Amino acid sequence: MSFDKRAGTWDASKRRQAQAQAVADAIEKEIPLNRSMHLLDVGAGTGLLTRRILPHVGKITAVDRSSGMLEKLQENLEKWGDSIHVFQTDIMALSEKVHFDGIISSMTLHHIENTQACFDRLYDLLNPGGFVALADLAPEDGSFHDHGNAGVYHFGFDGTSLKKIAKRSGFTAIKYEKIYRIDKGEGRHYDIFLLTATKPPSR
Repeated sequence: MSFDKRAGTWDASKRRQAQAQAVADAIEKEIPLNRSMHLLDVGAGTGLLTRRILPHVGKITAVDRSSGMLEKLQENLEKWGDSIHVFQTDIMALSEKVHFDGIISSMTLHHIENTQACFDRLYDLLNPGGFVALADLAPEDGSFHDHGNAGVYHFGFDGTSLKKIAKRSGFTAIKYEKIYRIDKGEGRHYDIFLLTATKPPSR
């Protein structure tokens, strides 16, 4: 996979680092994180988002399909020991039986073909009262990926459609907000949104 080949230099991008920080800041602003929480990071990659959120929670389970990316994540987060669990798998095939207090993700949704099935799965993986905080591209023209669109199923997501998907899965308190703009030069600007939503508490 191309992500395996690119893992070694992935974190060298100042743009990716700045974007990860913006997403982490937005999540911390929207979600009252605490040290009792066990979160799931979907499409964790090298841990750009994981490492920024981990100091604010008790544990993060990091999931990604790329072995190369996860090897870098484990190198980056080795000092955290039992606070980080790593699984190489597709989110739809995750066999983890633990339920999570929250699910975070950055720039992964557009690589998942069936968005509704993904939201259904995320809902099932949450404890009652748990949250999702998912960052990805707002609608774009297909020019975002410099290495081509292999493995890309969606050219971003608009708020109206994505909120409907989340609602159909059972989520409430759904919010979609643009939080960051990526500048790739030559007039190429791409907006990043954060969608937050809650699984209703059990009654």
